[in-house]
Amino acid sequence: MRPDDWHLIDDLPEFLARAGEFLRSRPALHTVPLTVTEGLRTRGPDTYGDETPYFGVLERAGTVRAVYFRTPPYPLQVTPLAPEETDALAAHLAGRGRDLPGVSGERATAAALAGAWERHTGAAAALHERQRLYRLGALTVPQPWPAGRARIAGAADREQLVCWYGEFTEAVGHEAPSRAESWADARIASGGLTLWEDADGSPLSMAGTTPMVAGQIRVAPVYTPAPLRGRGYAGAVTTEVSRAAQAAGADEVLLFTDLANPTSNALYRRIGYRPVADFAVYRFTA
Repeated sequence: MRPDDWHLIDDLPEFLARAGEFLRSRPALHTVPLTVTEGLRTRGPDTYGDETPYFGVLERAGTVRAVYFRTPPYPLQVTPLAPEETDALAAHLAGRGRDLPGVSGERATAAALAGAWERHTGAAAALHERQRLYRLGALTVPQPWPAGRARIAGAADREQLVCWYGEFTEAVGHEAPSRAESWADARIASGGLTLWEDADGSPLSMAGTTPMVAGQIRVAPVYTPAPLRGRGYAGAVTTEVSRAAQAAGADEVLLFTDLANPTSNALYRRIGYRPVADFAVYRFTA
């Protein structure tokens, strides 16, 4: 396995032309690259940050076997790899002077690539988060069902969404959002965010969904402010967006959880979500 088997691509249309069929071949495992590249395609390269995204493919005999991409400032995202492929990828990126803050991917792949990055660059890698990817089976309404109702977020909710997005990213340990406003505007425009509100119309919780790509929709993010947790609002709003995703014709409805949060993992299993694969995020320091 040679580093030259990996090919760096700076142009999104070229990347999708070469890797689109591969990504669509496994929509669940490839949900992140599918949804992120769709956002870049439809809303432009400034969707995720000020720096230019870049992409890469692993090709053998003219066939794409794996891909990576990075939308700064976020970590490198990579599809499942064999151990020798992770070493070649680390050499490929290090040889091109790419500075990585971390890597995210299927658990074994992320661990192997973190180790390879340490060997090739001298950086130190530390496990930051363990995640589990779930797929919806038979949707089950959680009990007890809280008072209130679901509604699609609109322009009048923009300030609330920006605030909650900031709180959400802080709660899950992500970088401080630099584009919370553009995130809220995009979700409002697409109808991709649902609120659970009380009888007076006050928002209590939110759940978002990504646009459908390759037959899959991913639920993200789900957030309830700390003082309102434990009352069933997150379960109710997640049930409603899951039901809507199925009604829209999605073949697969997916979501990620933080394995360090047993409450959310138990909740999603009660609703009908079943494990698909475990993922991990590593952070690198010089």
